[in-house]
Amino acid sequence: MATKTGKVFLIGAGPGDPGLLTIKAKECIEAADIVVYDYLASPLLLKYAKREAEVIYVGKKGGDHTLSQDKINLLLIEKAKQGFDVARLKGGDPFVFGRGGEEAQMLLSHGVPYEVIPGVTSAIAAPAYAGIPVTHRDHASFVSFITGHEDPTKEDTSMQWDIYAKSNATLVFLMGVKNLENIVKNLVENGKPSDTPVALVRWGTTPQQQTVTGTLETIVERVREAKLKSPSIIIIGHVVSLRDELAWFDNRPLFGKRIVITRARTQASNLVSQLSKLGAACIEIPTIEISPPEDITPLKESIENLKHYDWIVFTSVNGVKFFFDTLYEMGKDVRALGHLKFACIGPVTKERLRDHGIVSDILPQTYQAESVIEAFSGVEIKNKKILLPRAKVARTILPEELEKMGAKVDEVTAYETHLNQEGKKELMELLKNHEIDAVTFTSSSTVSNFMSFFDSEDEKKLLNNIVFASIGPITSDTARFLGIEPDIEATEFTIPGLIDSLLNYYESHK
Repeated sequence: MATKTGKVFLIGAGPGDPGLLTIKAKECIEAADIVVYDYLASPLLLKYAKREAEVIYVGKKGGDHTLSQDKINLLLIEKAKQGFDVARLKGGDPFVFGRGGEEAQMLLSHGVPYEVIPGVTSAIAAPAYAGIPVTHRDHASFVSFITGHEDPTKEDTSMQWDIYAKSNATLVFLMGVKNLENIVKNLVENGKPSDTPVALVRWGTTPQQQTVTGTLETIVERVREAKLKSPSIIIIGHVVSLRDELAWFDNRPLFGKRIVITRARTQASNLVSQLSKLGAACIEIPTIEISPPEDITPLKESIENLKHYDWIVFTSVNGVKFFFDTLYEMGKDVRALGHLKFACIGPVTKERLRDHGIVSDILPQTYQAESVIEAFSGVEIKNKKILLPRAKVARTILPEELEKMGAKVDEVTAYETHLNQEGKKELMELLKNHEIDAVTFTSSSTVSNFMSFFDSEDEKKLLNNIVFASIGPITSDTARFLGIEPDIEATEFTIPGLIDSLLNYYESHK
């Protein structure tokens, strides 16, 4: 029986900001058997691929080609003929200087079905993120997209410099930074006024976005001084003058700050999301990973004996998660908890408990174990039995103080934290290249595991001039013990508190 030919989806991956991916594109990536992606397609989009999907990189960068275009075409045909559905991710829009038309023609000639999923082109998005509208009623009523890749000095050229020079259109050159000098020369020689505003935008829509402005007379030297390289686009026209008024993306408070997130990847999404919205370039190098306990028996036994407890105290969202995961796996539900009272450390832990339909009876004013003890001071807990599901390794102050108050405390391991060294090589490279501005610590374990990456004093010297941000005093104490003095300590010991403290720090160090 012949294998049914798969379908190839030519997908515009957008200009770099993963949030600009279309819904249809996301659905295609999720369903694909194979994902083939370019240099300009954000690797963050690969998270939408199903776990068993094959992922193939075919990036082309400044003459360094993983695969030639002909070989990419053959790869798409071969995989489809084998019966696989292929998501072909192309930066920007596949039909705007993306060679998507060539790929479609080749697929068609081999009888391979395909669909085109348009994407947001950098020709529009990069100027917009730089505060430059490509059209504006007072400045330009039309726009021309032009390849900047063609050598403007070659004899047989399709470039119509006299028309470009006399046009009042906004001119957007893609892939033209290497030819900038010749582009400027040809426009001026053909009559374009030398005071015409020009902007170059590199890595548009990403936290690495860099914008250089000038005029046809000054832009070459300014780009040279800024050491601007590809991938960049060139915008020429009076709309560029609006940037001073309309710039928004690179005016965000943490724009361009390269911040390392050491939190476990499963917990980092909120921190990454919020910092990214403020303009930071987040680098996820989780130093810990969270897992169920190696021996789940004690936790299961405590759940079987819930009727003997009076209170449950949750010290983290992980404690809530793994406790309830186990409760449900055992075929029980929240009705088994109806006679219990609850205490939580931190509002996020309280919210995770509330997700299960339970309102915490006690929420301390601050988010430390000491504050839980203070909150219990007005509650009669003598001879009360308290279940404390938490990490395998944790501070002893909470159970000790509760027992001093007459309670009987059962500590049970609900989860374990392990050292994660997968990002060590990446971290060292970033530090050596001075590509990190700040490192965030959200627990003592993130600090101790982070510092375990450094095997020598020379490696520790790489941390000079790095800003360290701690979520609270206990984490800060651990950092100091290990030789790091936090530059930032959250006044509210939560993720929002940590973000606010980062904002305040950089605002005061402008």
